[in-house]
Amino acid sequence: MDAEITLRVDGTERTVVVDTRTTLLDALRERLGVMSPKKGCDHGQCGSCTVLLDGRRVITCLTLAAAHDGADVTTAAGLADGAALHPVQQAFLDQDAFQCGYCTPGQICSAVGMLDEAGRGWPSAVTGGEPGPLDDAEIRERMSGNLCRCGAYAGIVRAIEQAAR
Repeated sequence: MDAEITLRVDGTERTVVVDTRTTLLDALRERLGVMSPKKGCDHGQCGSCTVLLDGRRVITCLTLAAAHDGADVTTAAGLADGAALHPVQQAFLDQDAFQCGYCTPGQICSAVGMLDEAGRGWPSAVTGGEPGPLDDAEIRERMSGNLCRCGAYAGIVRAIEQAAR
C-alpha cells in the first residue's frame, strides 16, 4: 500500500509517495535524493543514518517514513546556516574528527542531538540519574550508538567537547 507523505527536509518541504513499509532512510536517499544520511548496517546498530527528526536524534533505518508525515527532518547537510557551519560541524573540522567520513553525518547529527539532550538535563548511564558534566566518559556514553569503523573516536570526543563550550 502506498502513502503520500510530506516531510520538511533541511528546511524544504518535500512530498513523496512511499510504500508504507519504506524506511525514512530509504525515502530520503532513494526517493528524495538526500544523500547525507548513510546506510551502514541497515539494522540500527551503527548510527550512520542518524538525523534529527523534529529536533530529536533518530536512526532512520528503523523508522518508517509513513509514520512521520509532516515531520521536520534535519540532516548534517542542513545544519549549516548558509556558508556558516554549525558549531559541531566546525568542531569536527577543527579537531580532525573523521577519517573516511562515512559515519560523519550521523555522528554530527547525533552530537547535535546529544548536546541538546544534555542541555535539557537528561541523564545518562554515566551520570547515574543526575545530569553531570560533559566529560570524556559522559560523551562516549551518550554517543555509544554511533560507530566509527576507522576509530576516530578521540577526535570525535574532542570535537564534541569543543562544540559544548
